[in-house]
Amino acid sequence: MPPRRRGPLQTVQRETDDIKTKVDALVRDAAEPDASDRTETLERCKELQREVEEIMKTLKKLSKADEPAPVGNYDQCKREEEKRLLTLYERLQSLALQLQPRDQTAGPSSSQRDQESEDENSDEEDESSEDEDAEEEVQDDYDDDDNADSGDEDSGPTATGQGSVSYIALSAFTGEEEGDLSIQKGEVLKVLSKNKDGWWLAQNSKGQKGLVPKTFLKTSSPQDSERKNENEDEGESEEEDPDIKSSKTSNWDTVRKAVTEIDATDVLSAMGAIPPGFRPSTLSRLLEEGRSYRASHFIQPKLSQSQLSFKDLHMDPDTGKVHGRPSRVSLTLTLWSCRMIPPPGVGLQVLSRHVRLCAFNGTQVLSNIHTVRATYNSKSPKTWSFSPRMTGMLPCLLDGDCFLRCDSESPDLGILFELGVTYIRNSTGERGDLSCGWAFLKLFDESGAPVALRTQELTVHGGTPFEKDTDMDTTSTKRGYPTGVFQQMLLARKIPKLVVKLKSVNTRSRELLNLLPDTIVGSLSTVRLLGTYRQILADALLLDRVTMYNADLICSSVLASFPDVLDQPDLMDAFRKSWTESESNLRRSDKRDINVLKQMFVSVYMGSVFPLLYSAEMPAPCWADEEVESQRARIIYSPSQKTSVETLLSSQSSHQAFDISQVTYDLISSAQH
Repeated sequence: MPPRRRGPLQTVQRETDDIKTKVDALVRDAAEPDASDRTETLERCKELQREVEEIMKTLKKLSKADEPAPVGNYDQCKREEEKRLLTLYERLQSLALQLQPRDQTAGPSSSQRDQESEDENSDEEDESSEDEDAEEEVQDDYDDDDNADSGDEDSGPTATGQGSVSYIALSAFTGEEEGDLSIQKGEVLKVLSKNKDGWWLAQNSKGQKGLVPKTFLKTSSPQDSERKNENEDEGESEEEDPDIKSSKTSNWDTVRKAVTEIDATDVLSAMGAIPPGFRPSTLSRLLEEGRSYRASHFIQPKLSQSQLSFKDLHMDPDTGKVHGRPSRVSLTLTLWSCRMIPPPGVGLQVLSRHVRLCAFNGTQVLSNIHTVRATYNSKSPKTWSFSPRMTGMLPCLLDGDCFLRCDSESPDLGILFELGVTYIRNSTGERGDLSCGWAFLKLFDESGAPVALRTQELTVHGGTPFEKDTDMDTTSTKRGYPTGVFQQMLLARKIPKLVVKLKSVNTRSRELLNLLPDTIVGSLSTVRLLGTYRQILADALLLDRVTMYNADLICSSVLASFPDVLDQPDLMDAFRKSWTESESNLRRSDKRDINVLKQMFVSVYMGSVFPLLYSAEMPAPCWADEEVESQRARIIYSPSQKTSVETLLSSQSSHQAFDISQVTYDLISSAQH
């Protein structure tokens, strides 16, 4: 059997390992007290620096297409190798400074500094002149394009108020009807007009014109060539400071990631793997940035403007309970179904279909992002449903009954729904989150009156909430839109829809919702637990503290860890199950006694969820990973997991290393500012 051929990235990894071994040996030799030949050691250090630079140049030129076989997480592996090489370069540079003679490390002379400043000034002048020449060439190209367009005005329509723009074909397209323009992959085209139905009038280099689907085109901007020249210049310069290199790499990481994801989506769309209206998920990306858009952040009390009191947490002195606060918007809603949602094509395995919702004013997300997973039937692949019928308690992740509170005064306040799928590519094993479309429900009309609480059929738009007039491409046509009544009725049935039912809040639910923060979104099945947690939080912050100026750590495992449980739906389900079993044993009068409920909350939480949260056997939560979710479910609902104080202290149970943050609540870092 012939040996397996090694890929370019694997070769670079092997070379980096060899360099690291040499650097470690060099550091050991330089640290020995009898190392007298500093000149030889310095030469070895400089030689290793040159080798690191050569490997860095080779690594920057690599791409996924160079690999003989698919490599999972290719971009992440490449970034890790860049970090390793930069770390080695910094170690070599610091070692070289230590090995240099003292007369050289004292710094360059005044004449050398003058000479360097003159060289830098000359380099800046050369760069500025090159930039000016490049700008003139680009301007000349645009002038030529405009002249060519002006000569063709009689033969085809042009975009109103816009000149022709150059585009690159992502994939080959063969015209099937009269008026279509056949194109080849990589061909440069000029778009003369953009029609709303998704078919653009384009012209190739031979002067031929015709209609081309917009999903096969990508903008060709001058920045692409400039970025290519910059990369070549970076590869040629060998004496550049590694600190500057690392800063450039870190500054471009975010931009490169966004551009790569968008290009990958365009390529998948051109291949037919996903419909054209799909985009990288906007709300999923916000959730990955940290806790700013999670329920664990919004459940915390919000400080007032003076930073000395709380804006949304007040105690009623007569009853000793939390004073309920009405919010501008406080309602409940039910996700009913999604219809005519185009499924992904071949090559992608769908791990989860879900809807993410939040408060939105047209420009920014105002609340936490709540996720509801949809159920899917292979017999009707374009229909999603929610709240499936099952025996026992319905998991909150599948529960379509939600609540929303928001105190924003924006006239454009509404609810943003993003339909998404989590997928894995069969060829490369890469995971990703795609947006299948979005819908927006405005909660106030033009006069400022609330919308009617009834069933709403919302049109699902393609693209992102910040894009306009992007269709899902299920009704696009080159011949225009139908004008007959019957044709319009058939067309309306094919438009993607999200069915949502807004409901009025009853008295009991309104009392519980008023105990919550002014702005929060969540599952309606958790309102009782959230309200009790706020009662316990108010006791610790408003009653038990010596003064309102006291910011010492509060010893409470419930206050410290419950927000983390709130972000893990399976642990919340376990808590709800134990809470329901304990509440069923209470008398009717105790069920309305807040002191009894608070004591039961603490005992049930510490006996069921808290040990699971810090168990060493419990794997970390991973979204849409069936293996991890099954393993967590086996641990949570195992009969041996009936925890107690004896279980916590038992030598048979293993837990994470103790951290003071597990049992102490830090008001300064937890409260919303």
